[in-house]
Amino acid sequence: MEVNILVGGAAGQGMETIMNLLGKALVREGCELIYTKDYMSRVRGGHNFSCLRITSDTPWTTVESIDIMVALNEETYFLHQDNLVFSGRVIFDPNLFSLPEKENRGVPVELQKLAEEAGGKVMANTVAVGALLVLMGLQTSTVEILLKDIFADKEGVADKNIAALKAGFEAAAQFCSTCFDLPPRNKDAKKLFIDGSQVLGMAALASGCRFLSAYPMTPSTGIMNYLAGKSKNYPVVVEQAEDEIAAINMAIGASYAGVRALTCTSGGGFSLMVEGVSLAGMTETPLVIVIAMRPGPATGLPTRTEQADLEFVIHSGHGEFPRAVLSATSHEDAFYRLNKAFELADRYQTPVFFLSDQNFADTHRSVEPFDFGRMKYNRFIAEENGYEKPYKRYRITESGISPRALPGQFENEVVLVDSDEHDENGNIIEDASTRRSMVEKRMRKLKALAEEMDEPDLYGDPNPELLLIGWGSTYGVLREVVDMLAILETKTAMLHFSDIWPLPQKRLKKLFPGVKRSYCIENNACGQLSALIRRETGLSIDSLILKYDGRPFMPHEIVEEVKNDL
Repeated sequence: MEVNILVGGAAGQGMETIMNLLGKALVREGCELIYTKDYMSRVRGGHNFSCLRITSDTPWTTVESIDIMVALNEETYFLHQDNLVFSGRVIFDPNLFSLPEKENRGVPVELQKLAEEAGGKVMANTVAVGALLVLMGLQTSTVEILLKDIFADKEGVADKNIAALKAGFEAAAQFCSTCFDLPPRNKDAKKLFIDGSQVLGMAALASGCRFLSAYPMTPSTGIMNYLAGKSKNYPVVVEQAEDEIAAINMAIGASYAGVRALTCTSGGGFSLMVEGVSLAGMTETPLVIVIAMRPGPATGLPTRTEQADLEFVIHSGHGEFPRAVLSATSHEDAFYRLNKAFELADRYQTPVFFLSDQNFADTHRSVEPFDFGRMKYNRFIAEENGYEKPYKRYRITESGISPRALPGQFENEVVLVDSDEHDENGNIIEDASTRRSMVEKRMRKLKALAEEMDEPDLYGDPNPELLLIGWGSTYGVLREVVDMLAILETKTAMLHFSDIWPLPQKRLKKLFPGVKRSYCIENNACGQLSALIRRETGLSIDSLILKYDGRPFMPHEIVEEVKNDL
């Protein structure tokens, strides 16, 4: 049992307000849900829509079928009518447009008129929320509490919104009261309603991040917004830099001074950061960089999703130096994995990249509260009696990891770093032997770093005949695909990578010989993970299922591709 809702209209009509308000209310009512956005890169106009799916267990992805459509303009109805189920309903404003005569699923609600009567047309989205509630058999009480919380500091605004909410509820009730039964709910469950950017912002704060410098760039900006919103109550400094070059260099400076530092950007901004990446590699300065991917090249599709920056990130920066690449899969995993990124950066004194994308960043899900007791905070800073004297910032060690001290930490000791090649003390050098020694010292970290990488998650049949391989935000859709193929009595499993570089290989090599057919599913045009696996392991994946139109995969698309290939 499930209910699928689509709200569509032009940018500026308040779709996000409807879905955020409705989503929060439904989670408080004990519902399990996921909410995704499809929006254009403009402030007003164009066609945007949001999808919300309610199921008995927390869903992993949205689907195309629609039970309830809120059409804020005529275009929405005509674009999505084919996905409306036979028993579906369409909430629309009859003063703005009419549905075709043959369409008998309409629920006419004078959204703007009722909003104006309650206090202003701007509350038309609140009227729509009221109409949605009655169709699902819910009362307005939970949303009323939310409205009072949201507008607590604005006198009279909450009361006007509540009036608009009730007006929409009563208007829709005349046509369709409790038209849809919600899946079983657990009202005692205490869950979060949170999007991917908020997850990463919360994880950074809980990991001890105390400085973020970034330049706003969709879809990474939500992380900066989250941390900026917490900066008054928590010891974190957020700096909006003048560009991405400044952003990464400020973060490197903050890390050198001793605080956990973060910068976040997207592909175009990261292009400007790559010289700074090499600076962190040469100076062996810990740094976490979140790259929220979107389609390129150049400006590409600023508000869409893609997984096309994997190879770019693995090979970013000039010269050779160790780095790790991790990725966001589910909200639950990403919270703890970003913490791991900070730990790796500090332990190995190197840049660590964390890949997100628009699909992950903008997707809300209902999730269990995170376990902050699982978060780690080890700075790996040299102690007063824990280093060999005299202090040498780049002392050659068997592991390749030199003792890291902070400027001014030890009396009569200098922490000297240099962007030029240097000796153990940090002084610039030119001789060949020292150069070789320093390159080898840095690269020795890779062996231990590789051992830190988690093996990909295996879901499905432990001895599969069909193996679906993916990474990043395709995690949820691939889980649903595995379940769908299992119904067809096909022994299927997915192998999903969260830690990508250095590439973990043990589980893949163990499974591969027994698999009859393998597929790599990626949101890019070249199959970048597939190519990486072939290069690193010699294993060739049989088929690629690729999507690069800026939209995430739908479960049925992958199922159809697999069935057609068999």
